[in-house]
Amino acid sequence: MIQVYGKGWENLRESKTDRTFIVFNYIFLTLIALLVLYPLIFVVSASLSNPQYVISGEMWLWPKEFTVEAYEKVFKNKDIINGFMNTMKYTVVGTALNVVMTILAAYPLSRRDLKGRGFIMAFMVFTIFFSGGLIPTYLLIRDLGMLNTFWVMIIPNAVAVWNIIIMRTFFQSIPHELQESAMIDGCGNFRILWNIVLPLSFPVIAVMVLFYAVGHWNSYFQALIYLTDQDRFPLQLILRQILIQGQTDDMIQATTESFLAQQLSVEGLKYAVLIVANLPMLLLYPFLQRYFVKGVMIGSLKG
Repeated sequence: MIQVYGKGWENLRESKTDRTFIVFNYIFLTLIALLVLYPLIFVVSASLSNPQYVISGEMWLWPKEFTVEAYEKVFKNKDIINGFMNTMKYTVVGTALNVVMTILAAYPLSRRDLKGRGFIMAFMVFTIFFSGGLIPTYLLIRDLGMLNTFWVMIIPNAVAVWNIIIMRTFFQSIPHELQESAMIDGCGNFRILWNIVLPLSFPVIAVMVLFYAVGHWNSYFQALIYLTDQDRFPLQLILRQILIQGQTDDMIQATTESFLAQQLSVEGLKYAVLIVANLPMLLLYPFLQRYFVKGVMIGSLKG
């Protein structure tokens, strides 16, 4: 029994209707949680099970005939390891550049004394709805000499306008009097940004790191268009080859002759690669989760 305290509400208690509503809410949320968790549990269990039981449908929750053979094949495959390392480099360098560029764009736009900031924001928002298109963008990147290079995965997406808007709005929520006091004491714009604004903006910076890191980690279309050298392929493009194109010859042993044996090998690899591809982001999120809601809500609503 929950009692609600407050002036004039000392004797107010939950009604039977309220308790029924709460019970149904718990049941509904539990069902939603199970629907979300079951696919994750299934993928983990399938990656640790004998593929024969997965294909036949005998494995539906917990691992059956536990084995790590699929993971052994994954970590012995040079293409997957190389793709993993490429994705790590793209994610770390790209996220760092993204966050720096977003801060440098959002801070001036949050200043009241910036002339023409309304026009600049309108121009930037315009690019959200209208872009140059795939072919003109490809021709531009080709003329810049970035095709099939490391930087083609970094520079074209160095700035996201929507994230600039979120960070600018967060900066605007910081009391302007703090910046005015610093200016009176002789601080310049960069010192105000470094010593006052950024220390107060860690929640939104954490959100930006998460947004950009997930975007870089999951990116494959850009690599599909601009990269031809397989040594530069990110992990997601390697995963796409395994799941869609069936390019698994290097991971299947030479003694595998029958179609069934090949199917079993591919089935185990598929789930193991899914786990390897998603694990880093799943490990990153808990460290940033406590800042996530605060950063998004303040950055989106205040201003």
